[in-house]
Amino acid sequence: MSTLSNLLNKEGIMIENSISNGAGAAGGIRFATQDAWSPDSGDGLILDVDAEPTQAFTKAPIIAIDFPAFADGRGLSLAVLLRSRYQYTGELRATGDVHPDLLHYMKRCGFDTFLMPQERSGTSTVEQSALAPYSDYYQASVLEPKPAYRRIRRGA
Repeated sequence: MSTLSNLLNKEGIMIENSISNGAGAAGGIRFATQDAWSPDSGDGLILDVDAEPTQAFTKAPIIAIDFPAFADGRGLSLAVLLRSRYQYTGELRATGDVHPDLLHYMKRCGFDTFLMPQERSGTSTVEQSALAPYSDYYQASVLEPKPAYRRIRRGA
């Protein structure tokens, strides 16, 4: 089934608008599922949220994590593992059931781009505000490894 979708970067700016049949159609990169992917292929990798990450995944130029449902947070955990435990530095793309409400969490977990169905994608200003709803966070994240009490110096 083809869908009209928008590919957004982590600043909330639409970088591509296309008709796609899945994670790989937007962005011009070929993708392969975990079973069909090879580290030497140069293809991007599509992972389900229940995939067990390995060091070999770091050879992929781009990894798309497919969210099956809005309430399924396993893709967020997988992104954090890829960024922190495996030091993956390539592009992480959120695909599937991606909602504007979760964009700021996805960004904090290390996602670079978001493939959103066009019916969920509003104006660029809406996505930009969804990506940065708060000026600072108390918790540590992939983007900021130190919690607020370690970052902010209080009067002495």
